[in-house]
Amino acid sequence: MLAAQGFSRRMPAAVAPRHLHRTMDRLGVLQIDSVNVFARSHYMPMFSRLGSYDPALLDRTVVSRTTHYVEYLAHEAAFMPVEDWSLWDFRMQAWRRREAEPGSWMHANARTLDWVRAQLRERGPLRPVDLRDDAPRSRGPWWDWDTAKSALEHLWRCGEVAIAGRAGFERQYGLAEQIVPADVLASPVPEPEAVRELVRRAARSSGVATIADLNDYYRLRNQSAVRTAVGDLVDAGELEPVTVRGWERAGRPVPAWRHRDAVLPRRIPRAALLTPFDPVVWFRDRALRAFDLDYRIEIYVPADRRRYGYYSLPVLVEDRIVARVDLKADRAASVLRVQSAWWEPHARRQTDADRIAEEIIRAAAWQGLERISVSGWGDAADAIASALSGHDTAVERHVHPRE
Repeated sequence: MLAAQGFSRRMPAAVAPRHLHRTMDRLGVLQIDSVNVFARSHYMPMFSRLGSYDPALLDRTVVSRTTHYVEYLAHEAAFMPVEDWSLWDFRMQAWRRREAEPGSWMHANARTLDWVRAQLRERGPLRPVDLRDDAPRSRGPWWDWDTAKSALEHLWRCGEVAIAGRAGFERQYGLAEQIVPADVLASPVPEPEAVRELVRRAARSSGVATIADLNDYYRLRNQSAVRTAVGDLVDAGELEPVTVRGWERAGRPVPAWRHRDAVLPRRIPRAALLTPFDPVVWFRDRALRAFDLDYRIEIYVPADRRRYGYYSLPVLVEDRIVARVDLKADRAASVLRVQSAWWEPHARRQTDADRIAEEIIRAAAWQGLERISVSGWGDAADAIASALSGHDTAVERHVHPRE
């Protein structure tokens, strides 16, 4: 599973665009998230797999350009190859059917939608704020800027609009024909064929997977269609049925399938901090089944009820999830704050603390932070602080409100 995600490969000495493209090919999608307490989620998988790199390189290669990539609901909102736009025609059509019904949002806001379409057609790709600056305020009470912003999102879900890149974290929207190559727009893939291709890719990216895993990778939400696709891929020799020790339900093995290209490496010679939206852990049932990681993020949990912290990151060491750490980049003070740190059941505490310390030092350098501060909250905090000191790193200590 980890080899399929790129963790058996050596980190390059210097990260170039080709490394980002190869990693995107391996992952299939790069989920987007706005939380920036340490680093936004779409920057993290490249760091986990490739090591330190300039985030501006990802901006130029993936975020700000549409030559190779575009955004769509391929899992949740995610970057994906622009050629994949045609694979999601079935989802776009489903949105169109839903919004064509009387009483739907788009049905009730037809005038705003027509105005937004006209603006994009006349002016090319625009930010939402660009629409506000030229709002038809004299044209009647129907106009509302929030409605115009919602119109862009609805048109995007329906495939009429695509994202023409981002400036910072702000999207720029354009008509799909202004952004997606004409040959891609002209070649929508029928739903059964699209689902089969997406299941094939999910299996390749997963190495070994259950029906639920394959269904979740691209959020297909249709286990029956996924089962049919799996049957076709087994018949084609691309997948083989396997059983995995420990993957059981009600005392019976959970059926699983191995992709024909999946390779079992001798070892995973790596440690890595994982974003909560990394494909290794984004499906919580799989994370529990594979790593005994009972994982939930707690950003929506009241502070006094959090068990592990606001935005805890799982820590991979070799083939085990050994800990979770809640990191905060205090950029004003140039400090990486370890807000909390907790051991997981498969930790080898003494040796793993040293590996975690190395990753935290690397994370601080990647974010351009000069110092590291560790709170005392969590049963791994003291061990990690001690390991950091052993790396000749000046470690500050701070008190977390939960201590």
